[in-house]
Amino acid sequence: MDLINILPDSVANQIAAGEVVDRPASAVKELLENAMDAGATQIDLVVKDAGRTLIQVIDNGCGMSDSDARLCFERHATSKIHQSNDLFAIHTMGFRGEALASIAAISQVELRTRLHDSELGTQVIIEASQIVSQQPTACAPGTSIAMKNLFFNVPARRNFLKKDSVELSHIEEVFRRVTLIHYDLGFSLTSNGKVLYDLKSGSMLQRISQLYGNPYKERFFNVEEETDMLRIKGFVGKPEYARKTRGEQYLFVNGRFIKHPALSAAVERAYEGMLPDHSYPSYFIGLQVDPARIDINIHPTKTEVKFVDEHAMFAILRSAVKKALGQFTLATELEFNTPPEFNIPPAPKGYVPTAPKISYNPNYNPFSFTPNPSSKSEGNRKHWVNPQATVDFHDIQEQPPLPSPMEEGSGVKPVSCLQVQHRYIVTPLSSGLAVIDQQRAHERILFDQLTQARNNTITQSQTLLFPVNCQFSAADAELFGELLPDLRDYGFAIDAMSQCTFVVTATPPDIKESELQECFDRMLIDYKSSTLQKFNDRSKSLCASLARQMAVKPGKVLTQEEMQQMVADLFACPQADTAPGGKKIITIVKPEELLK
Repeated sequence: MDLINILPDSVANQIAAGEVVDRPASAVKELLENAMDAGATQIDLVVKDAGRTLIQVIDNGCGMSDSDARLCFERHATSKIHQSNDLFAIHTMGFRGEALASIAAISQVELRTRLHDSELGTQVIIEASQIVSQQPTACAPGTSIAMKNLFFNVPARRNFLKKDSVELSHIEEVFRRVTLIHYDLGFSLTSNGKVLYDLKSGSMLQRISQLYGNPYKERFFNVEEETDMLRIKGFVGKPEYARKTRGEQYLFVNGRFIKHPALSAAVERAYEGMLPDHSYPSYFIGLQVDPARIDINIHPTKTEVKFVDEHAMFAILRSAVKKALGQFTLATELEFNTPPEFNIPPAPKGYVPTAPKISYNPNYNPFSFTPNPSSKSEGNRKHWVNPQATVDFHDIQEQPPLPSPMEEGSGVKPVSCLQVQHRYIVTPLSSGLAVIDQQRAHERILFDQLTQARNNTITQSQTLLFPVNCQFSAADAELFGELLPDLRDYGFAIDAMSQCTFVVTATPPDIKESELQECFDRMLIDYKSSTLQKFNDRSKSLCASLARQMAVKPGKVLTQEEMQQMVADLFACPQADTAPGGKKIITIVKPEELLK
């Protein structure tokens, strides 16, 4: 009996759709790229319910004829490829001819298109790859394609979509990736009837400020370089504006956003010695490369690419960024901020400098030391501890033992603590030595404090001497606005200043003003990602994220008093051994293990 069958087109299209369209943002990317390939100068994106109900792209491009309007939904139907050699000279965005076929396989599509020199256009309606109707219609020149009820015929995949705020953030990210490099075109994004972006054509720096706010104009240096191999044009962030996340790092090749670890590393290597630990620069860099020397067809989404001359490109890009940083930073400092120490007047005519004289004891030997009983510092020397010496834990255990939270629960007394590697706190217990992760411990303490304060409606907060403005992208600002009631419950005083700007006038006691923007950025990242999915309650998710941002980090040097207070606060928590995210806080080293 024969076992192998040829799949029906409808099933084959759904399989192809799984590679090209895995969420609404993927469909947005394909439709925007098609609009740009059509020569549009204005492209409008409209979404409802984060793309579940509607994704519509309207452009003023060349439009399509009646036959092309129908043929474009067939698999491998493309106007960009005619022979195999064309694959090595691709200058357009889409080229495989699978996007519209994949979209039509998992949604209900309505296409309206008209050539500029035609009086009437064409309307095509398709459901699940089946053409329902095609007829003449009156419409504007260009193309409008509406994709409705995504995954209506694949309910299992629809169930895997995240909440609207998460899916909208993915759509917004795709929108940024497209619009940042195509700054010569006009774009708009409307969500549920609200205009999030209305971008006018201009320069790349203007586009950056349109997307992220006017203050961004002052945060970047221009980088530009041209060689026989590639042309580089873009902007790199000033070192003082480096962030703790990699969110604002965009690399483009031939007008297409890409992910390339080696080239990204080249940019970051140019900042060596300029950034604090675990900080990352922002950059928006476009590269132009001969299409024959690049392979963009190794992944369906075309974000992963290969280069023929990868090592040379690494060196050129790193040098170009380093040159830009050097030109704008060092030159500015030397020309405009010359220290007064360098303003040395010329010596008088005939002046002969004399060598300086110093007095010293020729018999002094720094390696010979005889204690002086009358020395006042001798009393302090006996308390000096050699930092290289081995710590004697018996000395620590002579202090009153700290009760184990599992045994006695409360009544904690101050005991000596030892900080190891600026990351762990070691303290004696009745059952041995406790090794405590200081960041996780502080997270647990803050999480319980914030939760208790919110439940008791007695929230502590500190009023800022100067209000702090925090800026977000349009979609993040909308999500941030939804979280404001919860943030206020936790001690923040925040009000909307504009569509994308919020002013903070008060915060909980444990957060620094300088870290507010970063705290909120990471909080939004946590909230949109699956990091906090273990919390079913939105408020608890937010509380866990805030506790993580506010907690002391590894590398923070703690005083004896700070460590004692942290240990006491931790053992007063109901779940002292587990961080909010479920990770272990305390490891007990038993006496028999110490004996070994």
